[in-house]
Formats: sequence, structure tokens, C-alpha cells
Amino acid sequence: MASSLTKDTAGAPSGEKTFFGHPRGLATLFMTEMWERFSYYGMRALLVYYLVSGGADAATGSQGGGLAMTAATATAIYSVYVSMVYLMAMPGGWFGDRVWGARKTVTIAGSVIMLGHLSLALPGQAMFFVGLILVAVGSGLLKANISTMVGHLYDGPEDPRRDGGFTLFYIGINLGAFVAPFVIGTVGKENNWHLGFALAAVGMGLGLVQFLLGTRHLSPKSNVVPNPLSAEERKGILLKVVGATLAIAVFYGAVVALGAFTLNWALVPLTLAGLIIPIAVLVRIKRDKELSAGEQSKMNGYIWFFVAAAVFWMIYDQGGSTLSLFADEKTASTVFGLSTSATWYQSLNPLFVMALAPVFAWLWLWLARKNQEPNTIVKFAMGLVLVGGSFFVFVVPMSMAADGTKVSPMWLVSIYMIQTIGELCLSPVGLSVTTKMAPRKYASQMMGVWFLAVTAGDCTTGLLSLAGVDLNGTGIIAMEASLAVVAGLAVWMYRKKVQSMMGEVH
Repeated sequence: MASSLTKDTAGAPSGEKTFFGHPRGLATLFMTEMWERFSYYGMRALLVYYLVSGGADAATGSQGGGLAMTAATATAIYSVYVSMVYLMAMPGGWFGDRVWGARKTVTIAGSVIMLGHLSLALPGQAMFFVGLILVAVGSGLLKANISTMVGHLYDGPEDPRRDGGFTLFYIGINLGAFVAPFVIGTVGKENNWHLGFALAAVGMGLGLVQFLLGTRHLSPKSNVVPNPLSAEERKGILLKVVGATLAIAVFYGAVVALGAFTLNWALVPLTLAGLIIPIAVLVRIKRDKELSAGEQSKMNGYIWFFVAAAVFWMIYDQGGSTLSLFADEKTASTVFGLSTSATWYQSLNPLFVMALAPVFAWLWLWLARKNQEPNTIVKFAMGLVLVGGSFFVFVVPMSMAADGTKVSPMWLVSIYMIQTIGELCLSPVGLSVTTKMAPRKYASQMMGVWFLAVTAGDCTTGLLSLAGVDLNGTGIIAMEASLAVVAGLAVWMYRKKVQSMMGEVH
């Protein structure tokens, strides 16, 4: 991609090299994000399989060497891990704004992610959880700040190249996510788990190296700390962090000393935190007396979108857990005589996004010209009904496989495609409506609030698994499908009420 540099005809000095007509720094950020997503989605494609894998199967020759956990525990760990990645996006943005600046934060984040994957590459349960924590923290630090640096490349919100630049950046995300399951997934699952995790570390390492080499092309603003902490603030925060760390260490030290520690002692608090923190953040913003009546009304309307998004992601993110386990255990492993790995299904979503996103962009514009484009509320309702519909479809192959029959891979292809269409209805407009409805005082923080909807949805899944609910059962899948469809219909039925809360936002 980086070789596809052209001379810009608008928006850059004559003779300056550009990236498809965009600032040269976009190539650096494009490749950094592509490699980071390559490492993240490659590891994620392996995660559940590694957790449930036990001893090697002598009959099939499949590798063992995993952590031999139950499907319920694996689903809970996966859900908590994904939720923590999105939860850490808020403090990640804070570090960029107040401590290190976006560029330094991304450099540190890339290093932490690489160390996390290297930890995963070492055998043993202890190193596995250390690696998982490091990858979650690093991903959260990187997520908010690299997008901020893309914005720094342009001359403000009115720069005509800005939307196109973010579109190219989005392609980088999906390109890395598409390739990773074929490379990291295949090597890790079919050959050696730890070699797969090591490949994820190599991917992040490549992204970090080219980021450091290309920083000269980034905006000087990316190296600035916009709102640095005062010495007094630093001292106060440090004392709070040290105090909280000591309290946690003492508590868990006592639990271990009493011989009472189990994995749930770690998972349950994290899961509850992932549910409580989003609610607390929304309550704090809502109770701010400085908000105008109009801003309070918009926040009331935004809560509808937040809850809808949490329900959506609760189902959608099971593509890497519930659907992955079904792909491995109950789906035929050959297509047209070609042997496949179950990890390959994780490439379907980014493939469909790259194929369908331009179609949806054209469709919304075409409908807008005819004054028939659905508004944000209707698009949210469509996304919920579609993701619920995908799980109603899922019930069919689950029932077919109940007697041990291996079902056609096309069932999963169809489910992932329906979910991606739902994502394209909900996710882009969710980001847009968040910026439009954010109170002026919380304009930056509200992007983090949007990511907290993912945290809430995934933690709901994790809590259900920890409570003993079998998320791989037909009954619970049908219940989740019904919940999403009912939520979608409720959003549609109350669309006029929600629109009145939104004020001038459409």
C-alpha cells in the first residue's frame, strides 16, 4: 500500500508525495493500524480454541496443549477480554490528552501489545493471563489515539479529504482483520498455539517499526499533550492508583492465602465492573447540573441508542466465541474438497465489510437524493432486527447438528453476512449520532462512552456464562435472538418519542 504514493493535485503543496491524494502520514497510520488489527484479530481467532483445547486427539491427530477449560469458562474469558479492550479506550484517550500525547501513547501501546503477544507465546496459564492483560491494555491505549492522529493530518473538520481519509483508514483495519485468521489462525490452531501467538507479536512489531520510521510524516499536533496534568493533579492521581493497587493486592493476597482463589474471583469483578462503569458514566453525565435542557433531552435520547447498541454487540461479538465453537465442532471442515480451518470464518466479517460498505454508502446517498433515507433511529432498529435474525437462522443448523451431523459451512457464511449488514446499519451511524448528541462539555469523552456500549454488551455475555448459562444451547440462542428483535421493534415503535428528545439532530 505504501508504494501507491501519488502526486496530490489538491490539498498538498505541489510536488509533495501523498497517499492516494491524502497526507503522507496516512500511509504510516494505515499500516500501523493494519498490523495492529492483524495481531489482534489473529490472536482473537485462536483465543477460544486455545482455552478449550486439552490433550492431543490420537484419533484425529489434532493438537492439544491448550488450557482445557469448559466452553462456558472460555466464552466468559473471551467476553471479558473483548469488553476490557473497549473499556480501556477511555483511559487510553485520557493518557493521550493529558499525559503522553497521541504519538507517544501509540508507541507505548504498540510495545505493550507486542509484549502481550510474546507472553501468550510462552506456555503456562500464568503467562497466558499476563499476555491477555497486556494486549487489552495496549489495544485500549492505541485505539483512541491513532484515530485522533488521522484527524490531525487534515485542516480541520471542513477539509474535503477528511472523510475519505478515514475511509482508507477503515480499509486498513479490515484488511488486517481479514488476513490474520488465515495466517495466525491456521498456524496457531492447526500446528502450534504458541507459534501462532508469536506471529501476532511479529505483526505488531512490524507495525511498530514502520510507525517509528514514519513519524516524520505525522502532524506536529500528534506530539503535543493538549491538556497536560498539573504537578498537583499528577500527585493526586498517583496516590489514588497506588492506594487502589495496594488494596487489590491485599484483598487477593488474603483470598489466595485462605486457599479460596478460583478464576471466578478475577472474572466476576471484571464483568461487574464492565457493567457498572458504563452505567456510572452515563449517570454522571446525566446528573451534571451545567447541562442545558436541550443537552439533557439529547442525553435521554442517547440512552436509547446506548442500550440498543449494547444488545447488538452482546450478540455480534459471539462471532468469536459461540459461533467459533460451533464452526469447530459441528461444521463440515471441507469446502469443494478443500480442507479448511475453523479460524477462517473470522475473516468473513471484514471481507463482507470491505465488500458491502461502499454499497451501503451509495445506497444511503441514493435514498437521500430521493428523500427516502431512513433516519438514525430506523437504522438502529434495522441493525437490531438483523442481528437478532442472524441468531434465529443460527437455531436451524444448531438443531440439525444436535444428532452429531456436520452442517454446511454456508450456514455460518449466511449468519456472518446478516450480522455484517446489521453492523453497517448500526455502527457507523452510532459513531455519528454520538458526536451529534454529545453535550459540549463532554464532546471528547462521549466517543469513549460509545465504546462502553460494547463493554456492557460483552460483559452481559460474560456474566451469563459465569452464572452457568449455556450460551451454546439452542434455547438461549433463540432467547437472545428474540431480545434483539423485540428491542429493535421497540426502538422503531418509539421512534417519534426518541426523535423529539434528539431535538434538531436527525
